[in-house]
Amino acid sequence: MTATAREVGVGRVFARACAAEWTRLWTVKATWWFLAAAAATMVGIATIAGLEAAADPDPTPGGTAWTAAAVTGLPGQFALLALALTAVTSDYATGGIVPSLQWTPRRAVLFLSRASVAVGAATVVGVLLASAATLASFVAARPLLTLAGGWDVLPDVAFVFAAGSAFALGLGFLLRNTAGTLVTVFLLMLVLPLMLPNFGYEWMSALADLLPGSGAAFLLIGEVPGMTRTSSVVTMLCWAAGALLLGWLRLARDDANR
Repeated sequence: MTATAREVGVGRVFARACAAEWTRLWTVKATWWFLAAAAATMVGIATIAGLEAAADPDPTPGGTAWTAAAVTGLPGQFALLALALTAVTSDYATGGIVPSLQWTPRRAVLFLSRASVAVGAATVVGVLLASAATLASFVAARPLLTLAGGWDVLPDVAFVFAAGSAFALGLGFLLRNTAGTLVTVFLLMLVLPLMLPNFGYEWMSALADLLPGSGAAFLLIGEVPGMTRTSSVVTMLCWAAGALLLGWLRLARDDANR
């Protein structure tokens, strides 16, 4: 009698790939350095802001400490975006993408598992750090601030981290280069949205409104002229979806080591 091999279902393969990606993500030093940078930025800024509020000779009590979650999320997101994109580009830099595809030859499964784990981890960590920043600001400024309004802030923070991480990860699959992807993310998420409106041309301001960094800034701090909540969400979703689509197409059609 000859034994027949049973085909493993896609769901089981995906679960195994996610487990492997999870282990891979948390067993490299870079992940912890990025988390430390994000924590120092968000919690540190929130603590300093709380201490300054407490030292104000004419304080205004009654504000919400959750403002710290949104404000510190703007600079803190870059450490987590770097975490998401290096989860992809480091494999190309070391040649690890080849054995990764040998273990998981179904490229769609590899793409979805890596995206799910990296984006999910960055989003959850971002929300936890935003909550920690809020608590730090609340304690440092006691009794001036309250903890009311968390459900109005956390969904926006989670969305910005999720969409931004997906955008960065998609660019990582597309460009396959850590330095190039970091520069591109930095330009589109920070430099160009801040710089273009300062030239004084209406078309440049309109162009800045179409960049993902403008959407993130509006959702977190709400100080972007010409943007609305709907336009901000749509803008970030389009950039994230476009980057993921282009990244998937390159992974599916090009050789892994090119």
